[in-house]
Amino acid sequence: MMKPFPRSLACLILALAFALPVHAVEPRQNTLGMTFVFIPPGEFRMGTSLDEAESIAFEMPEPDASKFLDEAPVHTVVISQGFWLGQSEVTQGQWHQLMGDKPGPAEYWQQADWESLPVVSVSWDMAQQFLTRLNQRDASFRYRLPSEAEWEYAARAGSTATRPVPVEQLAEYAWFIENSGDVPHPVASRKPNAFGLYDMLGNVWEWVNDRYHPDTYTKATRTDPMGPAQGGSRVRRGGSYHCPLFQTRPGYRSANTPDTAYSVIGLRVVGEAR
Repeated sequence: MMKPFPRSLACLILALAFALPVHAVEPRQNTLGMTFVFIPPGEFRMGTSLDEAESIAFEMPEPDASKFLDEAPVHTVVISQGFWLGQSEVTQGQWHQLMGDKPGPAEYWQQADWESLPVVSVSWDMAQQFLTRLNQRDASFRYRLPSEAEWEYAARAGSTATRPVPVEQLAEYAWFIENSGDVPHPVASRKPNAFGLYDMLGNVWEWVNDRYHPDTYTKATRTDPMGPAQGGSRVRRGGSYHCPLFQTRPGYRSANTPDTAYSVIGLRVVGEAR
C-alpha cells in the first residue's frame, strides 16, 4: 500500500496545480465519449463552520443553521492520490448507449438535445449497474463513484469560501431554481470551475460512494476518507436545477436510500487509469 503524501508535499503539489493552466494535464476520453479531467492530489478544508452556517441560514425562507450540523466540524482532509473525474454528469446519450433504457421523465427524452441532458431518475443501485457494465465494456479505466471527500475537493477546486464563486456570479456556473426554469439543462452549458469541471453545483444531484451518517466528520479519517462502514443511506452532492441557493454549494450534504430514483438525481463517475 502506498503511503500518503506528507502534508507539506501535498500542499506543494496543490499549490503547483493551481499555478498551472486548468488543462496542464490534458483531459482523456473513453469509448463512450465521456471526458475525464485529472484532479491533482492535495489537501483542503472540508465542511462548514458555525459562522458560515449562520450566514447560509439567511439564504433560507426560514433561517435555521441547525440544518447544517452534519457539515461540521470543518476539518483538513488530504487527498493523497490524483484521480480522473468526469468533466460533466453522465448524459442521457451515454446512459442509453450503454444501458439501453430511458430512465426519467419521457419529455426529457423527446427534446431535440436529449443526448446532452444529464440522465436523471437514477438510483444509487442503478448507478452501480451502470458502473459494472461500463467496467465490462471499457478497459481504459476502472470506473467507480467518487468518495464524498473527493467530490467536495473537486467541487471546491482550491477555494476556501462557502462557494468557489461569489453568489452574484453563481448563475454563470450553475443551474439552480433561480435560473433553471425548474428543468435540467445540457451538461457543460455553464462555466467550468478551476479544475475544468462542469455542473459540480446544480443541474442534477450526483451520487457519491459513501454511506451517510450525520456525525461522519467527527469520526472520519483525515487522509482519503471513505465514509462510514455502515448505514442505510448513500450521500448525494451538488444540488440540482430544482434547488434553492442555500443548497447550491460544495459543503451541502444530502442522502437517500440506495433505491431512491428522483428526477433530480444523476451521477458523475471516476475513471481510474488502468
